[in-house]
Amino acid sequence: MDKIEIKNATIIDGIGGDPYIGNIYLDKGKILAITHSESLDSDISIDATGKVVTPGFIDIHTHSDLSFLIDSTAQSKVRQGVTMELIGNCGMSPAAPLIGESKELLMQRLSAYEGDTPGANSVGLAEKINWTDYAGYIDASRKAGATLNVAFQIGHGTLRSAVVGQEDRPPSADELTEMKRLTGEALDAGALGFSTGLFYAPGYYARADEVISIAEEVGKRNKLYSTHQRDEGTISVGLFTSLNEAIETGRRAECKVQISHVKCDFQKVWGKANKVLELIENAVDEGLDVAGDQYPYPRSSTGITGALFPRWSLSGGREETLKIMANEDSRGELIDGINEIIDQGTGPEALLIGRYVPDESLEGKNLAEISDLMRMPPAETVLSMYEKGEAMVIEYSMNEDDVETFAKHPLIAVASDGSSVSTEGILSAGKPHPRSYGTNPRFIQKFVNEKKLVSIQEAIRKMTSMPAQRLGLTNRGRLTPGYAADIVIMDLPNVEEKATFVDPHQYPEGITHVIVNGEIVIKDGNYTGKTSGQMITKFNS
Repeated sequence: MDKIEIKNATIIDGIGGDPYIGNIYLDKGKILAITHSESLDSDISIDATGKVVTPGFIDIHTHSDLSFLIDSTAQSKVRQGVTMELIGNCGMSPAAPLIGESKELLMQRLSAYEGDTPGANSVGLAEKINWTDYAGYIDASRKAGATLNVAFQIGHGTLRSAVVGQEDRPPSADELTEMKRLTGEALDAGALGFSTGLFYAPGYYARADEVISIAEEVGKRNKLYSTHQRDEGTISVGLFTSLNEAIETGRRAECKVQISHVKCDFQKVWGKANKVLELIENAVDEGLDVAGDQYPYPRSSTGITGALFPRWSLSGGREETLKIMANEDSRGELIDGINEIIDQGTGPEALLIGRYVPDESLEGKNLAEISDLMRMPPAETVLSMYEKGEAMVIEYSMNEDDVETFAKHPLIAVASDGSSVSTEGILSAGKPHPRSYGTNPRFIQKFVNEKKLVSIQEAIRKMTSMPAQRLGLTNRGRLTPGYAADIVIMDLPNVEEKATFVDPHQYPEGITHVIVNGEIVIKDGNYTGKTSGQMITKFNS
């Protein structure tokens, strides 16, 4: 491994300190020294005159669970400065554990990588899946390699699918015990957290006591509980009841709580960002360890069932939903439910199709346009599409003022809710939310350079030491000797997100170099071919 010098750098330490000029020296995957003027021996010298140098960004909310198993060179995150991702969010750890119905759901998920995209074929990965437990998945990930570091969570929705199935019912005592056992097993194998997606089926069917009981396994090990809370608007119990449930889980399970992608979803709760933050602040004042993360966009993205189907219609899984659709009476009730959800939003024009394998020509079109094409009302159009397969959708659901209020708050980290993908090959399919390509550059471009809502050192803290602290990591997230050599070099005034909702597969500009564990992965804006990422399974790894 080469010794690397980064000289004449404007250094931002990651913990909020003022920028200063210095030289950084890397050796054997670690930061060897930081000097103000002294030069040390090096094999490679990078002149960072006029550039900002920071710790590598840690994306604490991602869905790259399959990305590197499919293509170890996935570049969209590392090119925006991300050197570590936390996967397994929103209750979804689709690759483990693979027992019961969870393996069938994984096969359905792999179908998203099929279609007309060159090289798109999920069969190869399906044939390689020879594990059932979380330890096997981590081992497979380690063998596959990655452009960046990967940390793991076990998802409650996957657990429930594996043990209980997709039904709307409480677990038996034995089933709850088994979910707790599997959670402990995954955490002991190296997962750094447990996540819930209480907004989605089957997580939605869980009562609070079930979640708290499983989260106790997290508290015992001082790991993280992250939650896509039950309601971010007014779809079910309401935003504030939901947020209180998340906080109560931390209180009773005695664990750290991470509120995923904090938002005020849809008009009925627009303008209430300060009340959300006040509730989190009060929990912290009480002594609870609660914080959140946010992607800096007013549009969200999820599956069409998660976005538009009432949860009663999803009990039992896809086959049961199709039966409901085939029955005249229940189909009418389902259409009423979908219309009610559409009415809570900003209309069918605000819902874009991001990925739809059965008909890729619909990708990039909104629901109103597709309804016109199909000559049927929006709810009927949704059912017609779902009959052929699942779709990923992008929905305008947030107010820019709320987004900015969350962006400024010191308890809210920057996170993408996206995946590592690429501009070519199997991971270039569809029109995904641009957050997979542009979250960190967008935050810097929009909130630091243009609107000056936060300083660059505070923005970097929210991308580095803050998420590292949430995960309990002891040697990542800051520039200091002895820490891992995860480094970003940027041309700060020219950092720019290029990805758009219409044309998302575009890498950002202004991130000139990215170093992962002492290896240069991005050099002068180009990918070097290195896959030097590690699987992060311990607090000090």
